[in-house]
Amino acid sequence: MNKMKSRQINPEKLLLSKWTAVQPANKEKHFLVTRLVRDEQEIVVACVLEAVINHREIELDWHLLKDASIWLPGWL
Repeated sequence: MNKMKSRQINPEKLLLSKWTAVQPANKEKHFLVTRLVRDEQEIVVACVLEAVINHREIELDWHLLKDASIWLPGWL
């Protein structure tokens, strides 16, 4: 049985980290975290990822980066 393990991520260290999309869309495979979105208490709630190939930005809940079926750390 294949159990998915949730990886530990420190949201304060996400800025400028590199990520690979497991199922790339529009040839967008490699991403760089360019901004962190914080709430009123300065807690990180989301991050902005920029596609390396075309510089398109997407904002997503940083917790989604823990899902190894969607994102892998680094550029593979």
